[in-house]
Amino acid sequence: MNHLANSASPYLLQHANNPVNWYPWGAEALEKAKAENKLILVSIGYSACHWCHVMEHESFEDESVAGVMNEYFVCIKVDREERPDVDQIYMSAVQLMSGRGGWPLNCICLPDQRPIYGGTYFRKNDWTSLLFNLADFYKQKPGEAAEYAVRLTEGIQQYESIAFVAEQVDYVKEDIAIVVNNWKKYFDHIEGGMGNAPKFPMPNNWQFLMRYAHLMQDGELAQLVKLTLQKMAFGGIYDHMGGGFARYAVDGVWHVPHFEKMLYDNAQLIGLYAEAHTWNPDTLYEKIVDETIVFSVRELLSPEGGFYSALDADSEGVEGKFYTFTKPEIEAILGGDADLFCIYYHVTDAGNWHEEETNVFFRKEEDKQLAEKLGIGVEELQQKIESSWQKVFEARSTRIRPGLDNKILASWNGLMLKGLCDAYRAFNKSGIIELALRNANFIVKNLVHHDRINRIYKKNGDETVAFLDDYANVIDGFIALYEVTFDEQWLQHAVELADHAISHYYDLQNGIFFYTADDDEQLIARKSEIMDGVTPASNSVMARNLKKLGLLFDNEHYNEISAQLLRNIMPHLAKYGSSYSNWAMLLLDEVFGVYEIAITGSEFEQYRNEIEKKYIPNKIMLGGKKGSLPLLQNRFGSTTQIFVCKDKTCGLPAYNVAEALKQIEH
Repeated sequence: MNHLANSASPYLLQHANNPVNWYPWGAEALEKAKAENKLILVSIGYSACHWCHVMEHESFEDESVAGVMNEYFVCIKVDREERPDVDQIYMSAVQLMSGRGGWPLNCICLPDQRPIYGGTYFRKNDWTSLLFNLADFYKQKPGEAAEYAVRLTEGIQQYESIAFVAEQVDYVKEDIAIVVNNWKKYFDHIEGGMGNAPKFPMPNNWQFLMRYAHLMQDGELAQLVKLTLQKMAFGGIYDHMGGGFARYAVDGVWHVPHFEKMLYDNAQLIGLYAEAHTWNPDTLYEKIVDETIVFSVRELLSPEGGFYSALDADSEGVEGKFYTFTKPEIEAILGGDADLFCIYYHVTDAGNWHEEETNVFFRKEEDKQLAEKLGIGVEELQQKIESSWQKVFEARSTRIRPGLDNKILASWNGLMLKGLCDAYRAFNKSGIIELALRNANFIVKNLVHHDRINRIYKKNGDETVAFLDDYANVIDGFIALYEVTFDEQWLQHAVELADHAISHYYDLQNGIFFYTADDDEQLIARKSEIMDGVTPASNSVMARNLKKLGLLFDNEHYNEISAQLLRNIMPHLAKYGSSYSNWAMLLLDEVFGVYEIAITGSEFEQYRNEIEKKYIPNKIMLGGKKGSLPLLQNRFGSTTQIFVCKDKTCGLPAYNVAEALKQIEH
């Protein structure tokens, strides 16, 4: 066995029996490279990554390939979910060299960690040739290698950096409109989403576009959001038997997914569909939220109350095998009921996933349309499909399951906590808030120590390094939990963590948060995460957190940092909205203002729930039977009252929800 046997990461453990002499990222490997003057081979992936498994099988399990790697390199395996800081550095390098990135990510570095070459997946013969060439290049031309490393490292340090903007301007609707107008050329008005293939859900994009469509009264955009939400929910990217979404669709019609299921996607999609239901009530949205929460509890919830990270795409070495069925398999399970099920989910004899000659379940018609076409009642259709679904789900449950990545990450649990709170806002179901509280208590007990976060849950209590996204997403989750419980302990946790993040991650000189802390390991560059992607950038989440905390605590320091972050981003925002959608939501709040809705008195919970039924995306909620927040001072009387405030001005107290809503502009 190599040096990975004692790792906690399932991804590293998958490589523990490779003939490659892998080391985890750490002092032992880095010092060995310097002592022996050997190039470092950094290979980065994650456990649910299909092509990572392919390259392992083709190259890293091969004795001859391993021999080359071991002779000429110090080989380091990195789980990108454990060490996103290392991934960020070398992903920047590969993107600078090739214009593209992805995983597996393989980078060749000098003994001092500075990269000289990199790429993603390599076929076995190409990989071996490359390694020989690079080893020879370093031996014959070390000076040239060092010169290239200098230039590339300078590029990494400057890559995606932003300038400090001192002047504050007033934001107007045109600032936000130009973002969306430039974005519109990428929209797919037939299949929903953006572009062609592959298609990613990008929940944060659609949350912003939904809010924009509502606040700017853009009916065409509203239709696109509804189309996208339906297409994703009907498509094969959604698991119609077990709930939950796969990471992306490999085609342009949401049909065939890349079957890995990630906590971060499902956490955000719970929140997206929940908010969409408040905006545009639809039983489909509620069904998706319910089923995705059920999936998350069944497949990803640990006994302690934390959520695991992911399910693999593969089982038995075949991508999607757990989720796909041939028509004869369905007929064997359902007998005479198979025909209706196959019509409903488009199962064919040849297989609707032609390359693999099997079927990925997807829908096209709404139940009412299909029932009319088949000449049966909607209720009868739904009952028959429900009965068949149960049988297929039970049959599937006997199959060999995809691998589970059982890491529990603070950042992604923060996203899940936020998603659950959003679902409770929309549906007011007791089981959802109980689950949210269980998860929040797990985070506080196991991942938060005073004002510091551990990124990874370790049962033995060992501390682990944390990054800005851990702080940002956990703070966001705690603020959301306060807004649905009015329990100020969650805000106190949020403030403690925010103050720590400002002290150890914020760069006052440049007005941006670094991704890594000033008291953690220093890599060859200290980077910031600025652009929103499949998850919002940690800087944009912090900017929105500080905006909320600034309002809740009347704290100008928080407001000033949030405003500075947005000022720095504004010159970039209009160019490509998809990469700045969470920033754009902050800009929406600046343009339209934020309603602070305070509910004080014994009936606060009933009133809170009633107000949540009205779609007001630009609001924060506070209150309870008692409270210490500035806006709640002297607001408690003998009866329940609602105060609507905006721009440091409050209206007269309202004594019912209808009165309060009259004070809110539409």
